[in-house]
Amino acid sequence: MTNTDQTMTDPGLAGDAPDEGALATDPEQPVLDSDDTSDTVEATHDGSADASTEPVSAEVADDQKDADDEDDNPLEVEAEVAADYLEELLDIADLDGDIDTYIDGDRAHVSIVSESDALVGKDGQVLDALQELTRLAVLAETGQRSRLMLDVAGYRGKRRTELVALAGDAAQEVKDTSEPVHLKAMNPFERKIVHDAVAAAGLTSESEGEEPQRRVVIIP
Repeated sequence: MTNTDQTMTDPGLAGDAPDEGALATDPEQPVLDSDDTSDTVEATHDGSADASTEPVSAEVADDQKDADDEDDNPLEVEAEVAADYLEELLDIADLDGDIDTYIDGDRAHVSIVSESDALVGKDGQVLDALQELTRLAVLAETGQRSRLMLDVAGYRGKRRTELVALAGDAAQEVKDTSEPVHLKAMNPFERKIVHDAVAAAGLTSESEGEEPQRRVVIIP
């Protein structure tokens, strides 16, 4: 009999503690890491058999659930990817600007806060192109198509105000003359604003033509 076997026959040790060597070599006995056993030890000290009932465990579970919910929000991911892409672009172009992001409904919004309109261009053409590039960057990173809205130097907010006023004047003209009014060509973002404003005025509108010459027609 080996020295180890002799030690196990000591009456003071028998039945009190299992042989650590046996735990490590028994193929049917799970081997626990120190992290796995910590909760169990604490639970047995206070007489509780289930560590999951501890208040601390519940808080950890709630925190983990909140973190998982944030990670699973695709719009938040879109906004993050877009912000990183635009920050790199600003550095390359040596342009100043801060990046703001927020979620509105089912769309991520990203804004470049700047005094310069270099990234806006005539009638927002550069902005529209940059928006498409940003959406492609999101697609390449996430594998999902994006509908994010990009704004630079507050251009879209100013343009919205102009379009609402334009739609109001055109709607009034239609009411006065009972004749349809054809507006100039606009991009999808601008046409959506006009359609909403015309509907609010109690009239109907539709789009006609092909991009990029597609325009809104207000109908009596």
